[in-house]
Amino acid sequence: MALQKKARRRATQKIIPPVATRLLLIRHGEVEASYQKKFGGRMDINLSPNGRRQARILARYLRGKTIDAIYASPMKRVQQTLAPTLRQSTHSQEILDDLREIDFGHWTSLGWREVEEQFGFQAHEWLDQIHRHGVPGGESGKVFRARVEPLLARIIDRHPGQNIAIFCHGGVIRMILAILLKLPLPKTNHFDIEYSSITQVALHPHMNEVELLNFTPWRDLVG
Repeated sequence: MALQKKARRRATQKIIPPVATRLLLIRHGEVEASYQKKFGGRMDINLSPNGRRQARILARYLRGKTIDAIYASPMKRVQQTLAPTLRQSTHSQEILDDLREIDFGHWTSLGWREVEEQFGFQAHEWLDQIHRHGVPGGESGKVFRARVEPLLARIIDRHPGQNIAIFCHGGVIRMILAILLKLPLPKTNHFDIEYSSITQVALHPHMNEVELLNFTPWRDLVG
């Protein structure tokens, strides 16, 4: 009888699902005007005055969010975006070199039209080129993924059930989404990843779920 009662109690106990791990994937703010609409890649570019404004608005938004850890690219445009958030936070960042932007090789510093003219493909096909052929003098999709994927796995393993902010670059965010959603990299061309935007992904045992895509506090909250 006692064993039956214990079995009934176990059966009626509320099953508490595991807490999801959440990634806040945050792109840097707008860069200097002379580098906009160009393949910046490994170029260490500063934010524009508007980009610094975006970073301040982003920091105010993040002040109301629970963040357990912050990881960031070492590049100046990311560090300048993160600075206002760190000033209001008790957290320190962990700088990870492998969160730097993809190396665009011979495309670096070129605009969309220049790449089309010099390399013979349409600008909207840039992710297909990276995925299938790689960038002349730069990284291929395979090399890029081999850099980002192990790093992402380590971050996730360190913080089960926590909220992790990753301040990085548009290309890195696209690669992370490709990994988490099991998509070919070119498919992420369907997603817009704007300056100083937040994309939030919840990692559940059975699936990964995009909860927020390309949310821009500087536009969506301020107007």
